[in-house]
Amino acid sequence: MNSKEILNVLDRCCDNFTFPMLDNGYVYLAASRLSLYRSASDWAIVVEVFGFSPRSGIPHTQIATFGSNLFNRQRESEFVSHSAFRDYIEANPNNETRFVFPIEEGHWMQPDDWEVVNNHGGDILIRGHRIPVPSRPDYAVADVSLTDPNQIYTFELCRLLAANYRELVMATPDERRYNIPLNLEHVMQLEEWNHPDVADDSHRPGVSETFQQLAEVLVSGDLKVYKPSLPPNTHWKNWPDGGTL
Repeated sequence: MNSKEILNVLDRCCDNFTFPMLDNGYVYLAASRLSLYRSASDWAIVVEVFGFSPRSGIPHTQIATFGSNLFNRQRESEFVSHSAFRDYIEANPNNETRFVFPIEEGHWMQPDDWEVVNNHGGDILIRGHRIPVPSRPDYAVADVSLTDPNQIYTFELCRLLAANYRELVMATPDERRYNIPLNLEHVMQLEEWNHPDVADDSHRPGVSETFQQLAEVLVSGDLKVYKPSLPPNTHWKNWPDGGTL
């Protein structure tokens, strides 16, 4: 493996719209995380994105995995035909995407509008942990500005929960490496980084300082290769168009 091959894989995923866009118009970004795995012959990158899509109805964590040798791939039985399965594998040879839902449905959701938080209090169940529905002052403490003085939106709740209960809403270690062979070692985890605006064709991982350096880490195993000069931009405030479609 070499860094050019890794970057080519990520660029092809951009072309196929499978590389994470932090300003995805269908998802309100709340938090993200990036992890690297490697062995002497194989590599993997995992990008987690926690947020809210009105189309899915409930907050989710997307786990996008890219690698040279993926594990636990989707099975043929999950497709309508052998040709559909074959087409999927041919189109996605180096990537898989899974979704987990750390927050359970409950009374915290407005019954007739899941984009709005129920004002009547109660609890939110996150991976078995009961969390009181936050009060309006809690949002100010978490530096989450509310867009409407009369109601709180689900995407705003997600941003507060990501600030206060990050480890509960992000993927677990097992979820994170579900598609990664067991012989690959977890070598790096980033809570923030400079992510390319891949909606622009000129901003691809192949020309991103971040991913150029991460590719070198994967090839060499030397963590000191990662020396970013650009400021991190993965906070949701840097991607205001996310979720606005």
